[in-house]
Amino acid sequence: MKRAALLVTVALLTSAGCTGTSGGVSGGASCSGLVTYDSRDYLPTEKSVFTVGERLGTATVVECDDTPNDPEVAIPESTTGAYAIEGVDPTEAIAVGDSPAEAAPMAAR
Repeated sequence: MKRAALLVTVALLTSAGCTGTSGGVSGGASCSGLVTYDSRDYLPTEKSVFTVGERLGTATVVECDDTPNDPEVAIPESTTGAYAIEGVDPTEAIAVGDSPAEAAPMAAR
């Protein structure tokens, strides 16, 4: 279930794109894909080549309902693993997923 929510979140952000900002949150996909870890917000990145490092802890997939008229696309809050990305400071980017093999890269915003 957690993995599915994270994958849906990443897919929604990827398909919706990000244009402009509104209140510090990207427009068009204002909360889609938003993950918090260690009091920082992260969004999916297009980085495709990376190496997952050690487990850092637990990240929160933020509840999101950008389309209140379509309850089927609402994303409930959940948690997932937060992992270091080798060679990258965790304040800049992390990988998130239920396991290192499933982890997707996220960039701090």
